[in-house]
Amino acid sequence: MARSKSSNRWLEEHVNDPFVKQAQQDGYRSRASYKLLEINDKDRLIKPAALVVDLGSAPGGWSQVAANLVGHKGRVVASDILPMDAIAGVEFIQGDFTEQTVFDAIMATLDGARADVVISDMAPNISGVNVADQAASMYLVELALDMACQVLKPKGSFVAKVFHGEGYDAYVKAVRECFDKVVVRKPDSSRARSREVYLVARGFRSN
Repeated sequence: MARSKSSNRWLEEHVNDPFVKQAQQDGYRSRASYKLLEINDKDRLIKPAALVVDLGSAPGGWSQVAANLVGHKGRVVASDILPMDAIAGVEFIQGDFTEQTVFDAIMATLDGARADVVISDMAPNISGVNVADQAASMYLVELALDMACQVLKPKGSFVAKVFHGEGYDAYVKAVRECFDKVVVRKPDSSRARSREVYLVARGFRSN
């Protein structure tokens, strides 16, 4: 079956993408690794010996970065509906974290510890219907925020990918209500035409 013009364009862009090539050289599983690296360079969220929870972690690009940053004394607890190949220093729970059994498994893995940082690079499967895709993406980030509020320690941090569109402003407002400081980042490794941005929230206000 012949490829569409849009898929050909994506393939050409992907093959020629300097971050794709760099990821292959550096041993990262995806170009997304550089987004977290750039954010962390600016905001210094993930520190040695920290506990990080990575939501929507597959294929593992962000977990790889987090594991390197926390070092041997830190922990990374990752979860995704999709399978993910093992990464040294990362404890992986496969399943939908909105389901009680998977949520319980994550909490059991944390074993009473509170996370320093919750990170989420989740995105829905794209249908091509913009309204539906935006609604699905906002649903995911709302779930990520809810999870972060349940597992973060006081003054902890949260990073989430959000797409501009319906529900964006309300979501930013909701995050601001839970954290002392919220900034919006657009890493260089995020494609310019993409509507994605990253909310970086610090100073979790625990109840």
